[in-house]
Amino acid sequence: MRSDQREVGELWVVHAVGNDRPELETYKYDMPGEKNVTKNEVIIYDLENRSQISVDDSPWQDQMMSIALDRVFSPTDEVSPQPSVWLADGSSELWITRTSRDRHRTDVLVVNTETGNVRVVIEERMNTYLDRGYGSGGSIERLGRLKNSGDLLWWSERDGWGHIYRYGSDGVLKGRLTEGAWHVDGFLGVDEDRGHVFLRANGRVEGEDPYYQHLYRVNLDGSGLLLLNAGDFDHQFDMSGSKRFFVDNYSRVNTTPKTSLYDSSGQVIMELEESDLRSLTAAGYGFPEPYKAKSADGVTDIYGVMYKPYNFDPNRSYPIVAYVYPGPQTESVSKSFSLNGYEQGLAQFGFIVVTLGNRGGHPDRSKWYHNYGYGDLRDYGLGDKKSVLEQLGDRHDFIDLDKVGIYGHSGGGFMSTAAMLVYPDFFKVAVSSSGNHNNDVYNRNWSETHHGVEEVISEDGSVSFEFDIEKNSDLVANLKGHLLLTTGDVDNNVHHAGTFRVAEALIKANKRFDFFMFPGQRHSYGDMSDYWFWLRAEYFVKHLLGDDRWDPDILQLQVEKGKVN
Repeated sequence: MRSDQREVGELWVVHAVGNDRPELETYKYDMPGEKNVTKNEVIIYDLENRSQISVDDSPWQDQMMSIALDRVFSPTDEVSPQPSVWLADGSSELWITRTSRDRHRTDVLVVNTETGNVRVVIEERMNTYLDRGYGSGGSIERLGRLKNSGDLLWWSERDGWGHIYRYGSDGVLKGRLTEGAWHVDGFLGVDEDRGHVFLRANGRVEGEDPYYQHLYRVNLDGSGLLLLNAGDFDHQFDMSGSKRFFVDNYSRVNTTPKTSLYDSSGQVIMELEESDLRSLTAAGYGFPEPYKAKSADGVTDIYGVMYKPYNFDPNRSYPIVAYVYPGPQTESVSKSFSLNGYEQGLAQFGFIVVTLGNRGGHPDRSKWYHNYGYGDLRDYGLGDKKSVLEQLGDRHDFIDLDKVGIYGHSGGGFMSTAAMLVYPDFFKVAVSSSGNHNNDVYNRNWSETHHGVEEVISEDGSVSFEFDIEKNSDLVANLKGHLLLTTGDVDNNVHHAGTFRVAEALIKANKRFDFFMFPGQRHSYGDMSDYWFWLRAEYFVKHLLGDDRWDPDILQLQVEKGKVN
């Protein structure tokens, strides 16, 4: 796989600390809508003859290509790493995929390795983007080839839900393995001798949180769908290479994690472990509380988690602070047990801290839910955030909706600032870190995928791409509350140019705001993350609780580092 970035524009960060002289770092960075972007091609080398050919495949300008590999068909329980191999039986064929720049078209191809000629086997088309992996992870796959028949297993959202389809090697659709109003994330592997495919899926068990993951088994003809690890929990599991056994770790945010060993029929072989949380509870720890509310449309269910102070008093009134992330590749709402120290820690200052999803967020709901924000990548999730917070305020007398804060990192930094500008009378305080506030200077893959880019074909057949997106800097005149912007000065993911442009616009609009730069830090702030927690917490304490006590030393961090008793 050859990626040609010779014509791609450059970005720069300056390493002002950590060296004798400030040093310039230069790197290639595709931005949305640009003419010169990364070009992909597949080259096949003949090692014996020391020759090479390029795959003859270029129907779409700026298309993306990848090599299809066999990662999940290991027949043994060997624990050592297994090599990735071609989907083909021998070296005469190579399977690849290609996707158009606007992500509306994906093809599965088989390549003749001697000539480089290609044959299209599967064509997938969509009027938004084709999701080829944002919901998958680990050993989950969305394209596989059966060894005995040569048939292909292919994941698709063509009917509005993620499901598995079976194709012949000639591209003829033979049928589907799954269907219905639930989501299959992909398959973990196949036991062809027994005729089984193993799937990771969610949203099928009535009454459960639709995000809870389960392991399913289905026959190769689509019959006999079987849930292998029932239980109202989020399940995280690993299968043996032979697909005869799996280990299941299951919990909710408000339960103690447990682990069991199962066989491939769903029978529990033995209970392995239950976590010991006694030290946590002795320190005062309390489980957070999952909740459900309606989105701004009054119909769609939105799921979240509430964190309370450990000395919670239902007769008190607390400010509410939302930790947000807009997606669309995920939602920052824990489903299984997690300490979530930053949310738990912030709550102990005297806040109700909540996480919550939004339409346009997590891909493991319906295709409609996931793509709700397509073409509106600034405002799409804000109405749902506001609606859910209002419902929580109506539901609980201890929540003070006159004191609403919001914070987030990266996409959450972008979203929290947008919330302050779109709903300035509702959100009073925002802390926004490393936000992609202006997505015209964020990376092409994310921006063009989730917002969309228009392919324009002129009369002479030439192709260009047009990209237009709303930015936080367009709305700065609306700011009424307190806003803290932060960024790292060597962030090579979400470049600080986006934060700088919002800051410049705020200054030109004569708005007061706060700004903090983390020297020598990439996107996640590295060894300054604890300092960042205290900076963020004290900003909310000052502006929502009215406590402006100040000391030049952050004493709690000094205690943690053993500098004071």
